[in-house]
Amino acid sequence: MKEKLRCAIYTRKSSEEGLDQEFNSLDAQREASLAYISSQKGEGWIPVSRHYDDGGWSGGSMDRPALARLLADIAAGQVNVVVVYKVDRLTRSLSDFARIVEIFDRHGVSFVSVTQAFNTTSSMGRLTLNVLLSFAQFEREVTGERIRDKIAASKAKGMWMGGTPPLGYLPKERSLEVDPGSADTVRHIFARYLELRSVHVLARELREAGIRSRRWTAANGSVRGGAELRRGALLHMLRNRIYLGEIVHRDQVYPGQHAAIIERETFEAVAHLLDSRSRKRRSATQLTAPLAGLLFDAAGNRMTPAHSRGRSGRRYTYYVSAPLQTGGDVPADIPRRVPAMRIEALVLERLRLWSGRPDSDWSFFRQGIHRIDLHRSTIQLTILPPAQERWQEQITAPAEVRPLAGGALAITVPATVARQGGRSIISAAGGGAAKANPDRALIAGLRRAHETLAGRGIDLLDRQCDFATTTGIDDPWHRALAGLAFLAPDIQSAIMSGRQPRGMTLSDFMKADIPLCWNAQRATLGMG
Repeated sequence: MKEKLRCAIYTRKSSEEGLDQEFNSLDAQREASLAYISSQKGEGWIPVSRHYDDGGWSGGSMDRPALARLLADIAAGQVNVVVVYKVDRLTRSLSDFARIVEIFDRHGVSFVSVTQAFNTTSSMGRLTLNVLLSFAQFEREVTGERIRDKIAASKAKGMWMGGTPPLGYLPKERSLEVDPGSADTVRHIFARYLELRSVHVLARELREAGIRSRRWTAANGSVRGGAELRRGALLHMLRNRIYLGEIVHRDQVYPGQHAAIIERETFEAVAHLLDSRSRKRRSATQLTAPLAGLLFDAAGNRMTPAHSRGRSGRRYTYYVSAPLQTGGDVPADIPRRVPAMRIEALVLERLRLWSGRPDSDWSFFRQGIHRIDLHRSTIQLTILPPAQERWQEQITAPAEVRPLAGGALAITVPATVARQGGRSIISAAGGGAAKANPDRALIAGLRRAHETLAGRGIDLLDRQCDFATTTGIDDPWHRALAGLAFLAPDIQSAIMSGRQPRGMTLSDFMKADIPLCWNAQRATLGMG
């Protein structure tokens, strides 16, 4: 007696058109599949009672409810054979098909197409499937190109091609009509921004006034909108050229078939103010955090500037992996939070060494850096070709340098990032300035620190002394200055001879959270 093979019939239709008919495309696919299963009754084939119908779902994705149920039942051992009318009903993607067939093979499930005879257990059958799916994917891509071309042509005629209607308008066929009530809100927002000159202040004012985005009902009956107008939504609104009566497609702007809400003079004044404030923010960020936008952790996450304040009110700056700021996870074995002053000083020092420009600052170097990747034992700098042309005659210090695609250059800095006392400590191998560079202000500060302690009878050899209380220095600035006297002798000697880490000024030493342990000091300053 033949073994019973439980056959699951999967049907799919891309659009919902005609699904409300008494006999639709899904029914036709199922009838043909049932007839095929009946013809194989002698082989023990029997249909399962459960239906797997995806009506209105595209074959370009595996995110389909009926397909998900089918794969779950296969994993549970409830299906032996999957029957479809045509192979493209299952999927139109070669990559998705490979994943589905892998699931079938893992659970010993056969796959049959009613109108296309093949057997997936043979190499010829797999070849036939791949050929058929290649044409199915080609058809899907051609259809997508045709739709994109139609959208582009329609927008060139100024037509509204759907989506979320912007505040101030209501959709009307292939155009937009002005909604008088919300249009006044849009004009108010543009006018108030020109007066307040701050999106954050504007958002707070709108929130306090109870002004929200317009609520509307989508075609599927769901209610959308009614949310607070936050900074991102306001920035999008203030730059949306639809309010000028225009339609934008990619980089092209076309006259729209709808009426404008905002006058061009007002719109351009807002755009000019937004651009000027954006440039100021970028300049300020580059000045206070020169590695912003350039530094990445070992997992490829961008490391962005972050600030905190200690108990004394002192401000500390770090570069933090982006997922940590958004609630995501970063592997614990990679550097994910580093002190800004140390990494900036290290990178600037090495750039000065390699370029032979000991006096250049970030205004010279920043434009030549493509990115900086921070690993546990190395820091890799990717230098752009234009910068190499400016520096190539002056790069003299030895380093591990290798070419990259596109003419870029990778420079590897041996450095160790370790966790100590809850902080990331960066220790660079081969640190130090290219030549003696005495800092008169730093040397004078070091001398004054010793004079301050000596004047109060403080014995630095007494390791039990409580510096914060026994010095009697109430002024935070002088107390921070006196802390220089607690540096390791070799570090103080390096300062006196001009061999301190390049870029470290008196102010940097006073602001740095330098530990009392001499070995930890050397590790923190990269002077081991």
